[in-house]
Amino acid sequence: MKAAVVARYGPPDVVRIAEVERPSPGEGEVLVKVHATTVNRTDCAYRRAYPFFIRFVSGIARPRRRILGTEFAGVVEAVGEGVTSFAVGDRVFGYNEGPFGTHAEYVAVRADGMIATMPEGTTFAEAAPGTEGSHYAYSFIKCAGIEAGQAVLVNGATGAIGSAAVQLLKALDVTVTAVCGTANLELVRGLGADKVVDYTAEDFTKDAQTYDVVFDAVGKSTFGRCKPLLKPGGTYVSSDLGPGWQNVILPLATRIRGGKRVRFPFPRSGQDVARHLRDLIADGRFRPVIDRRYPLDEIADAYRYVETGQKIGNVVIEVVPPDPPH
Repeated sequence: MKAAVVARYGPPDVVRIAEVERPSPGEGEVLVKVHATTVNRTDCAYRRAYPFFIRFVSGIARPRRRILGTEFAGVVEAVGEGVTSFAVGDRVFGYNEGPFGTHAEYVAVRADGMIATMPEGTTFAEAAPGTEGSHYAYSFIKCAGIEAGQAVLVNGATGAIGSAAVQLLKALDVTVTAVCGTANLELVRGLGADKVVDYTAEDFTKDAQTYDVVFDAVGKSTFGRCKPLLKPGGTYVSSDLGPGWQNVILPLATRIRGGKRVRFPFPRSGQDVARHLRDLIADGRFRPVIDRRYPLDEIADAYRYVETGQKIGNVVIEVVPPDPPH
C-alpha cells in the first residue's frame, strides 16, 4: 500500500511517499481503508519531535512509528477476532494518536478505541477532521466544568481546536466571545459566536466584560494577562504548556491559593467521545471547518502549510480521490 513515511525527525521534507506492507487486523482490531485523513498540530509535533519530551514517547533517536497521522475516515475492510461492534463495509471515522498510521491507504485500529460510524450524509473529507481539534476542545470544556448559561471567551477561534470549541460551547447553550483576525470575523460568527473580537484592532485582554472561563485555543496568551478577564473563581485553560511550562505548574499553585484558577486537562478519548462528536455532527451542532485539501502525494506541502500557523480549521488529505460531482 502507499503511505507517507517518516524515517527521521525534521522539517516537512522528511516525509516521503513509499510502498509499505499493508497491515492486518489483530485481535480486537478493524482494518480501515482510509479515504481521508488530516495533517494537524499533533502530527507536526511528532514529526519534528518538538517539544523534545515527545522523543521519550515516540523514540529518542528516530521515530518508532514511521507512518504518522491521527485522524481517519474510511470503510472497514476487515475485522479481527472478537470484533462484533463493526462489520465489513461500515463507514467509520476516528482518532488514533499513539499507534498513528492514518497517513496511508490502510490502517488497523482498535475496535474499542476512538472510532464510530460516520454520520449519515457526511463525506469522508467532512468526517475525517471531526475528532482531533474537537476532542481537545471537548476535554477542555469538561475539565473546566463549563455549564449552560456561563460566559466563555475563546482565543484563537479559527484553528481546529478553537473552531470546534465555539461550536461545542454553543451546543451547551453557553454565551461565547470569540477572538480572531479581521478576515475571519464572519466565519466565526457563522459558527455561532455571540460576540467576535478582532485581535488586530483591539487587545482582547482589555475587554471590560468578565468571563467564567477563558480558553486560549492557540496558546498565545498567559494566565497573568487573562486573569483580569475572569470572574471571581473563574478558570483559565490553554492548549499550550505556556512559557516555562507554567500551565502545568499553575493548576496546583492556583488550587492551593484559591480564587481564579488554571486547569490543564488531559485529552479524553474513547468510543463515547467519538459517538458524542458523531451525534453533534449528525444534528448540525458541529461542523468541522476545512481550509484546504491535498492528495496524499502532496502531504509534505500540507505539512508546510499547517506550520505557517495560518490555517483556518483543518487541512484534509484525500487518500482516495473524491467522486466527481454529478
